[in-house]
Amino acid sequence: MLKTEDFDYFLPECLIAQTPAEPRDSSRLLVYDKAADKVYHERFYDIKKYLKKGDVLVRNNTKVLPARLFAYTAHGGRVEVLLLKRFNLTEWEVLVKPGKKARVGTELIVNGELSLKVIDSIAETGSRRVSFKFDGVFEDIISRAGEMPLPPYIKEKLKDKDRYQTVYAKIDGSAAAPTAGLHFTDKLLAEIKAMGVEIVDVLLHVGLGTFRPVKADDLSAHHMHSEYYEISEEAAEKINAAKKEGRRIIAVGTTSVRTLESAADDNGFIKPVKADTEIFIYPPYKFKCVDALITNFHLPKSTLIMLVSAFCSREKVLEIYKTAVNERYRFFSFGDACFFF
Repeated sequence: MLKTEDFDYFLPECLIAQTPAEPRDSSRLLVYDKAADKVYHERFYDIKKYLKKGDVLVRNNTKVLPARLFAYTAHGGRVEVLLLKRFNLTEWEVLVKPGKKARVGTELIVNGELSLKVIDSIAETGSRRVSFKFDGVFEDIISRAGEMPLPPYIKEKLKDKDRYQTVYAKIDGSAAAPTAGLHFTDKLLAEIKAMGVEIVDVLLHVGLGTFRPVKADDLSAHHMHSEYYEISEEAAEKINAAKKEGRRIIAVGTTSVRTLESAADDNGFIKPVKADTEIFIYPPYKFKCVDALITNFHLPKSTLIMLVSAFCSREKVLEIYKTAVNERYRFFSFGDACFFF
C-alpha cells in the first residue's frame, strides 16, 4: 500500500520559480514518451513537434479571482480572507487568518464598498461560510480590492496580475491558476490550431484542494475538497467524436484531467455536466478518457504528483523529477512544464 511518504523527493529551494518565464512559451519542457521510455529536453514552444492533426487539446478556462482580501474587525484587527468557493450571489466559503478573529457572527469590513459576516464554521476544513454585503458588481469590487492569491512559496510580488492567468481565462471563480496553461501564448495556440489540433474548453474552479497538504499517511484516508466543474454539450460531443475515432485526448493540467475523469464513463465517453467533484487520482488508477498530459512540476507529497504518478508510475515520475533537479528545471506554479504521452 502506497504511503504519502512514497511521493517525497529532494528539491533545492533555489529551483522554486519566483517569477514566470518571459515570454510565456520560452519556459523549458521535459517530454516523456512512455512507449519508447525516452526523455527529451525542449522549450515549451517545441510542443508542436509532439502534437499531430486530430489531437484534442482540452484546457480549463477558469479565471483566477484576485481572491486575497484584507479586512478589519470592529476593533481594528487585521484579518486575511481568501475566497475559495461561491455558493450563491452573496455567500462564499473562505479561509480566514487568524481564525480566532472570525467566529460565527463576526462582521468584517474590507472597505467602503465591501463587508462580510461570518455565518458558519466548516469544521472539516477550518474554513468559514460568509455572507458579503456590497454596493455594485461583486467582481468589479473584488478586482479593485483584492490581490492575486499566489502560493506561499512565491515570495516575490507579482508585477502584472495577468501573468497568473492563462491567456484563455474566461470564467471567474478560481482561488489558484491552472498553471500548466500559463505557458501558452495566443500565437502558439493559433499555430497549434493551424496544425489541425482541436482545442476544447472545460471548466473547473480551482479551490481549497490546491492549498491542502496530504496529512494522512495512508492515501485512501485523504479527502479531496469539492470543486465545481462544467463540461458543455458541445465540448462533450467533440471529445466523444475523438474517442470514437481513436484520436488522442491531451489534458492541459491536472485540473483538466480531474474534470474529464470525473465526467467519463468506463469507455472514456463524456457526458455534459455541471457538478462538484471530489475525485482523488493516485496509483493504481486506470485513466478512462485522458491519453496525454501537459503539467508543471509539483510539490513533494502533493495530490498533484500523485495524479501524475498514476499516469506514469511513481518510480518513473520520481526518476524524471530527479533528472529535472539535476538539469536545473524550475519548479511549481511559475516553473517549467512536462509533457507525458
